[in-house]
Amino acid sequence: MPQWIEIVVRSFAIIIGLFLITKLLGKKQLSKLSFFEYIVGITVGDIAGTLSMDRDLNLTNGVTSILVWSLFPLVTSQISLRNKKFRDFVEGNATVFVRDGKILEHNLKKEKYTIDEFLEQLRKKDIFCVDDIEFATLESNGDLSVLLKKEKQPATYGDLHADAPEQIEPQTVIMDGEILDEPLAQIGLNRAWLDAELEKRNVLLDNVFLAQVNAWGEMCVDLYNDHIKAAPLKERVLTIVTLEKCISDLSFLSVTANSVENRAFYQSAMTSLEELSRKLRPLLKG
Repeated sequence: MPQWIEIVVRSFAIIIGLFLITKLLGKKQLSKLSFFEYIVGITVGDIAGTLSMDRDLNLTNGVTSILVWSLFPLVTSQISLRNKKFRDFVEGNATVFVRDGKILEHNLKKEKYTIDEFLEQLRKKDIFCVDDIEFATLESNGDLSVLLKKEKQPATYGDLHADAPEQIEPQTVIMDGEILDEPLAQIGLNRAWLDAELEKRNVLLDNVFLAQVNAWGEMCVDLYNDHIKAAPLKERVLTIVTLEKCISDLSFLSVTANSVENRAFYQSAMTSLEELSRKLRPLLKG
């Protein structure tokens, strides 16, 4: 077998093997590495690279070595799920840097953190004054978590409105021109509603690259052809026009009604509708 073909075969086999091992280890190892997992990752990568290029190395022995090294994180993760002490030993604990607004200098020294490095990490989080911090901790994966003092925290919608409605994540209902029925059902809609929305925009399903529906039932559409624009929806404009028409009709009826009671009723209805129109107008024009 030619040398380059053997290298291709070995490399392809190792790539497939590493992919299967990564799937077996799970997503956690991709986003958060403990000290041990970091060492294992470097070692496995080095073994795999050497095996793919060095023809003198026995492929079976190399794959066995990779499996042994990869088996350790899998075993340790399973033990960590069941034993807190073992998890703390392998993954480490978070270290508190600031408590009650006071810097714990001995913990900085323990983690070999200089005050300059600590201030640099704070600046990366847009925090330039230590006095603004209530609590800060260095997580086991090296990330710095910071809790600002209450008066320094930005106001949220919940702070201003105690009865804030529950927020629901937008659902992707069309992807690559294909309708996704499960997300559509999660928000209580169906294909008939989707077809009607596409028809309002004069858009064919095959032309839709992506479509998402938010918590208020509003759909945004992105087309394959960026030069084509979906027709704007006119429901909001029509709603405003309809409200104005109703107010005008009630005003006319309040003047032309035969009895005083009817005129008072139409006048009251017109006033209520005017108040509703005033509240809805900012939303309908948004």
